[in-house]
Amino acid sequence: MTQTKRSLARSAARLGAVQALYQQQMEGTKLAKLLDEFHQHRLGRVIEDDEYAEADVDFFDDVVAGVDARREEIDGLLTARLAQGWTLARLDKTMLQILRAGTYELLARQDVGKAVSISEYVDVAKAFFDDREAKFVNGILDAIAKEVGR
Repeated sequence: MTQTKRSLARSAARLGAVQALYQQQMEGTKLAKLLDEFHQHRLGRVIEDDEYAEADVDFFDDVVAGVDARREEIDGLLTARLAQGWTLARLDKTMLQILRAGTYELLARQDVGKAVSISEYVDVAKAFFDDREAKFVNGILDAIAKEVGR
């Protein structure tokens, strides 16, 4: 797989992971069912005339399962970065999943460069929010990267 194709597949996997984590939070979907649903019906499919890019399924699975397994640790790192008086519950639900997925990648995916991880999740944020929120994602993930030695 060429680097560009791999990069696009991982970008699609990251976006899919954020969507899956959002669904899990909103509906309480169990991990195995969630992964299966995304494999069968979402990743690389056409939905309501939107064609989804072919995703790196293994990367998608790792991010979703990793956030699920390490949610308490990830949420602790995120909570420590929020302004005084803010809690994770006050964050937009999509924003929270972007930050969780990005934090997991910084913690567990040493094979992905810090700058690449942060940039990719800033791009995911731009798909849902304006520049102010994208800068928020950049700031939080950069601070976490420094804390975890990346």
